[in-house]
Amino acid sequence: MVQHAMTISDKNERNKCAETIVKIMDLINPNSKKNSNAEEYQQKLWSQLFIISNFQLDVDSPYGAPKIDQYKSRPESVPYPSNDIKYGHYGKIMEDMIKAAAELEDSENRSKLVKHIANLLKTSYLQWNRDSVSDSLIIKQLEELSNGKLTVSSDDLRETNDIVRGFKKKKTSKNYSKNKNRRKDHGRF
Repeated sequence: MVQHAMTISDKNERNKCAETIVKIMDLINPNSKKNSNAEEYQQKLWSQLFIISNFQLDVDSPYGAPKIDQYKSRPESVPYPSNDIKYGHYGKIMEDMIKAAAELEDSENRSKLVKHIANLLKTSYLQWNRDSVSDSLIIKQLEELSNGKLTVSSDDLRETNDIVRGFKKKKTSKNYSKNKNRRKDHGRF
């Protein structure tokens, strides 16, 4: 249809043909009825008409002809952080928390924060590795990530069993027995 419209020599006939093509495009697409912004949707259809014709269709669009540069240009690349995370199972946010805690002055709040961070480290480690983890490993990694500024004792860390018990287990479906009984009753409820 678009190729036929491009071959029409009379501009008025070409405009009528383009309007008909846009109406057909609107009818074909079922989402147009749900679209709350009809004006924007119509502009999109007209832009698609120009794209289909490789911007060679000479018609009077109610929205003007779109510029070819809008559709040929590539979006800017998204910058990704280039710094490496030392321990992937802890993540970047945990490393940032440790740096922030290391910069705090010695106080009761800092010691509470360090204990909490150490327990978070242990929880993260156990989520990735369900085997038991030694408290000395968590303490060593905390000291390493903080450049020796933060340390905790093993008494401050939660027990491994308490942490693992808190993890949610996948629930199994209990509908099997209900459906089985329903089949035995031959569909009677």
